[in-house]
Amino acid sequence: MKLSIIGATLALVLCGPASAADKAPDEAGAMNLLKASKCMTCHSIDKKKDGPAYSAVAEKYRDDPEAVATLTDWVSNIHPVEIDGEEEDHGVVKTKDAAKIDNLVKWILSH
Repeated sequence: MKLSIIGATLALVLCGPASAADKAPDEAGAMNLLKASKCMTCHSIDKKKDGPAYSAVAEKYRDDPEAVATLTDWVSNIHPVEIDGEEEDHGVVKTKDAAKIDNLVKWILSH
């Protein structure tokens, strides 16, 4: 028993407790923001619609160290996109709350 307690303590000291960055994104929070922002009109989790599926976005950025910053910019600022040959502005999420945006981006990347 003492040995397992010592091992667990040593693991916590060496690795530290899980940080907020290490925890899984809040799926319900991400879905609520997606729905409120009408993102699911053009995107889905695993099928291409007018916009790419979130699984395709996650794959595209899987090894990109700038993925979080890139997607944060993408969902927070207006960017032109082409849909059916027509250029229009890509919408932005309906929040300025950095934690909610970070959760959404991490949720997208988790797919």
